[in-house]
Amino acid sequence: MRLGVLDVGSNTVHLLVVDAHPGARPQPAHSHKVEMRLAELLDEHGAVTPEGVERLISVINDAVQAAEDKGCEDVLPFATSAVREATNADAVLGRVKAETGVDLPVLSGDDEARLTFLAARRWFGWSAGKLLVLDIGGGSLEIAYGIDEDPDACVSLPLGAGRLTAGWLPGDPPDALDIRALRRHVRAEIARTVGEFSRFGAPDHVVATSKTFKQLARIAGAARSGEGLYVQRDLTRQSLEEWVPRLAAMTTAQRSALPGVSEGRANQLLAGALVAEGAMDLFGVEQLEICPWALREGVILRRLDHLPTGSGSGAGS
Repeated sequence: MRLGVLDVGSNTVHLLVVDAHPGARPQPAHSHKVEMRLAELLDEHGAVTPEGVERLISVINDAVQAAEDKGCEDVLPFATSAVREATNADAVLGRVKAETGVDLPVLSGDDEARLTFLAARRWFGWSAGKLLVLDIGGGSLEIAYGIDEDPDACVSLPLGAGRLTAGWLPGDPPDALDIRALRRHVRAEIARTVGEFSRFGAPDHVVATSKTFKQLARIAGAARSGEGLYVQRDLTRQSLEEWVPRLAAMTTAQRSALPGVSEGRANQLLAGALVAEGAMDLFGVEQLEICPWALREGVILRRLDHLPTGSGSGAGS
C-alpha cells in the first residue's frame, strides 16, 4: 500500500509518501516539504497568529492534494510541539478540520520520543542492544532509552532549536552573554533528567535523529546525503565542542554556507549545537551515530504493525 505521513512540526510541514506493507521496510516514494516555521508564527500570548493559521491551512491543503496526486491510500497526520503548546491549539485544530478535512492529532512529547525510539530500534535492530536516542526538533528535545521496541524511559524537554533561537539568541551573530545564558539554561534542563536514565545503566549504542544532528555531523566531516542512507555517519563530542565557538562567531549567512546546512535552518544551528553538546556531555556520550529514520518513520511503522498480515489497503484519509 502507499501511505502518506503528514508531519506538522515546529519548523516544517512535511508529507512523506512511502510504499509499505507489514513486515517490509517502508520505501520512500515522494517528499513534499514546506518550511513555514510555525513556532515563530505566535503572538505575545503564545497563540498562533491569524496569518499563521491561514498559512497552515494553505500548506496542509497543498499537502493533501500532493498525497492524492501520488495515490496515497491513507494519510497519517500529526502535529508536534508548536501546535501542542499553542494557547489557541483547539481553535487552530478546529479550523484545520473544517477547511482541509484533516483531523490533526497532536502527539504528546512522550509519544514523539517513543515513536522516534521505535524507528531507531527498527533501523539498527536487536543487535544494537540498549539504545539511547536523542532527537532535537524545532520545539523540543526528546530523549529515550531502552532495550526493547518501547523505551524504558523517555522525556520531552522544551529545548528545540527554533524555540531557543527565538527566545534566547536575538543577535546575528548572537551576543556572548546570551549564548552563555542559553548554555546554562540548556544544561540545567537536561541535568534534571539524567538520573532517570542512569539507573538503567550505560547504553550499548547512542544514536541521534533530526535535521539538527545531521547538519552538525555533516559540518564535522560526515558523509553528505548524496552518498546514501547506508553510509555510517558519526558525531563526536570533541568535534562538536570545537564547532560550537566557531558557530557562535558566525552570522546566519556564514552558517548557511557550511556544507550540508540549509538556509532555512542556519539561524537555529548554534542553539541546536548547544543542546547537542549539553546532552552528550551530561549523558557521558563521546560519540553517537546518526539514524536516518525518525518520528515520521516511527508513525508509519506503528501503523503497519496494526494492519492485518497480508493487508494491502487502508481506510481513506
